[in-house]
Amino acid sequence: MSGMGYAVILLPSTSHAMHAEATLKQAGIACKMIPVPRHISSDCGVCIRIAREDREAARAALAAAGIAWEGMHDC
Repeated sequence: MSGMGYAVILLPSTSHAMHAEATLKQAGIACKMIPVPRHISSDCGVCIRIAREDREAARAALAAAGIAWEGMHDC
């Protein structure tokens, strides 16, 4: 990840997050599964962290793979 900050992608379940992580990595997008930051949601769960500059590429890769996601937030 670059020094420009990161974004997180919220997904409906851990299995969706695992599938999304694999899809993004296959698309050449650096990513990591992390706990959802508390300032975004108090629910426990995981999300995918990506570099901010990869937001559009991530959206396209997830859409092409048919992976549903719930939101994307800059952190």
